[in-house]
Amino acid sequence: MKIVKFILCLLFGLMFINAGLDKFFHYNPMPKLTEEQMKLFAAFTEIGWLMPLVGTVEVIGGLLFIFPKTRALGAIVILPVMVGILLHNVYRAPSSTGIAIAAVLFLINIWIIIDNKEKYKALVS
Repeated sequence: MKIVKFILCLLFGLMFINAGLDKFFHYNPMPKLTEEQMKLFAAFTEIGWLMPLVGTVEVIGGLLFIFPKTRALGAIVILPVMVGILLHNVYRAPSSTGIAIAAVLFLINIWIIIDNKEKYKALVS
């Protein structure tokens, strides 16, 4: 079970590092967007600080998520971005594939948070 957790966390972290770096270097091809998605993307790019902030959080959270010692912090850092990804896929890009991938990633994130709940007790007491 320990190796499965490590592999899932490694892949999760690498996916977020890749997504975050892409916000700076734009090396992944853009998928076809609907007109509504293009308006949304234009609005996000109009807010000049938003995409670099999300990219930075994704890279830092992804790096933290990979290593067992910092995984609990990485899971909390990446959680707001993960919620945004899930909500975006449910409401703005409702394809079954996108929702399924977002849901699996969200569940991995929640699993790691629950698995590390003892580490968070000092924050909420």
